[in-house]
Amino acid sequence: MRTFLVAITLLASSSLAVMAAPPSAEQKDEFYRVCMGIAQDAALCGCKADAAMTLIDARFMDVVISSMKGGSPDASDYDAYNTYVAKSNQICKPNY
Repeated sequence: MRTFLVAITLLASSSLAVMAAPPSAEQKDEFYRVCMGIAQDAALCGCKADAAMTLIDARFMDVVISSMKGGSPDASDYDAYNTYVAKSNQICKPNY
């Protein structure tokens, strides 16, 4: 039983180390700037920037910002990107 508990503890702590980093404040600021260049809507861009901080990680924030600048997500990111857009729209544009 003790071995089982130790194994679970090690598994839990090792999985925490693998969790992705949250987006940085700098990424949030860049997201907002790029959004304002596109939408010129402070309320929408503020909401979307705040939502991104809770919906995606730092790596994916770079994917989103790149897409906002005209890039395309890698094929492996399409589903996650579409899910992110849908969730952020549900939060920031509820009747969309």
